[in-house]
Amino acid sequence: MMTEGRIHDRLSRFRRVMAREQLDTFLVAVPENRFYLSGFQAEDLQLTESSGALLITDSSQLLLTDFRYKEEAEEQASQFRVHVYSEGLAQPLRDLFQTLRTERLGVEGHFLTWKRFQEVEKALKDACPSASVLAFDGLVEELRIIKEPEEIEWIRRSLELTEQALLSVWEKLAIGRKERDIAWSIESFIRCSGGDSVSFPPIVASGPHASLPHAVPSDREIQAGEPVILDLGSRLNRYCSDMTRTWIAGTPGKQLKEIYHIVREAQLAAQDAIRAGEDSVRVDAAARDLIAEAGYGEYFGHGLGHGVGLAVHEKPGLRRTEGTVLQENMVVTVEPGIYLPGAGGVRLENMVRVTSNGCEVLNRQDLFYPY
Repeated sequence: MMTEGRIHDRLSRFRRVMAREQLDTFLVAVPENRFYLSGFQAEDLQLTESSGALLITDSSQLLLTDFRYKEEAEEQASQFRVHVYSEGLAQPLRDLFQTLRTERLGVEGHFLTWKRFQEVEKALKDACPSASVLAFDGLVEELRIIKEPEEIEWIRRSLELTEQALLSVWEKLAIGRKERDIAWSIESFIRCSGGDSVSFPPIVASGPHASLPHAVPSDREIQAGEPVILDLGSRLNRYCSDMTRTWIAGTPGKQLKEIYHIVREAQLAAQDAIRAGEDSVRVDAAARDLIAEAGYGEYFGHGLGHGVGLAVHEKPGLRRTEGTVLQENMVVTVEPGIYLPGAGGVRLENMVRVTSNGCEVLNRQDLFYPY
């Protein structure tokens, strides 16, 4: 359970964001944002099924949920007034908007389904015909982007668990092993070693499958001389981690050695470019330009990295567009790759904390080849 002081501080900061946007009420539906602002830990089982929402004004905060989560809500979100509904989230909104005298309501437009948005809008208009709904992308996330010391510590621990999971399979990797079996070994290790869960289903991609950045593990068996991309992460106390290494089955060919070396050099170049005050686009370019100059630019098609915290993919993004000025205590991945269709590929991923004069690599296990 989070301390009352931390919740109070986060709510105060968010209310300043609301005032900046001239909002008198905000509806929080993203599960990670609900937890960040209230301590309420329930998960949404799917996009169309909500375990609850927060209603925040300049002077009050409510947690709306149903009977299934009543006890957890009252225990975990002690600074919120819990309102239990029986017929879905839309049911109590009209009366609550009327009581709160809502005129300018903010919602998370990047998360709500169109149906849910229409229900919220109708409830607001029924309560006050002159009121308006304004959709935003990332108001709570802009607070989450800078990690607090305790959050960084949990991310470190989560990454340590992920590295232990990778080490548990690294020495057992061998020609003839199936991708699906390796993925299950990773997932079961994380579960049995105290993790909440994996932060995403592990990627184990061998041979030609390694040219697919988000390959799904199959019954394919590892063959001699092939690359095997292993991308994995854990969740610990709700905080995520994410790392990738590429294992080589036996003796690699000349091109595989070459692209491995290029990807590693690109990763190091990007890490050298990271520091508070730097534009994320320039960091992406540090890796992307190196890969392009080596003749493989068209085979690196995804962004260099992303933020990690309560979600495994969150702001800021490190990519070619939509730059972000990096700030101290942002936590991001650095994961360049080269993917050769039909032949395989290499991806290497570290997690780093942005510092005032560079970055701190959070990984403690290298597992890099000296190519």
